[in-house]
Amino acid sequence: MVASAANAGVLALFDVDGTLTAPRKEVTLEMLEFMKRLRENVTVGVVGGSDLVKISEQLGKSVITDYDYVFSENGLVAHKDGKLIGTQSLKTYLGDDQLKEFINFTLHYIADLDIPIKRGTFIEFRSGMINVSPIGRNCSQEERDDFEKYDKVHNVRPKMVSVLREKFAHLNLTFSIGGQISFDVFPQG
Repeated sequence: MVASAANAGVLALFDVDGTLTAPRKEVTLEMLEFMKRLRENVTVGVVGGSDLVKISEQLGKSVITDYDYVFSENGLVAHKDGKLIGTQSLKTYLGDDQLKEFINFTLHYIADLDIPIKRGTFIEFRSGMINVSPIGRNCSQEERDDFEKYDKVHNVRPKMVSVLREKFAHLNLTFSIGGQISFDVFPQG
């Protein structure tokens, strides 16, 4: 980065889904050009709930060198200047027994949900977090759009988060509803 002296210490941090890209879509060439020009003047970082592989699918394979900072998994995995500088492990934080208890309860809850469709990959375990999707991450874009509308009326995700937050209050977890079909679960802090 070659930021000017007037802008030293300025960090422009952008969310991936819904800001730099449409949810789970690739970035446009216009946005890439804008970000490249911006990086000539200030320090630029990107943050997303997805893992680095998914962020790379959206922003390009060279994402960790295209930006000064890349925070994946809601900031639980951090890169600076292309190098890993920090990571938090949900497995280490919770331990296998509590992690298994959380996953089992969540899968049972989803199994009992009466929603129009279910497609598979309901829980995606990542390094620092778990992504939970009541409809399943394997749904098509049309099914995503339909579920988003359904969820706005029936509050499937907010109700589920409320139940999980109460049941697992002792684990000190954060629940973050985002995107169209899922929510993230990660350690507080």
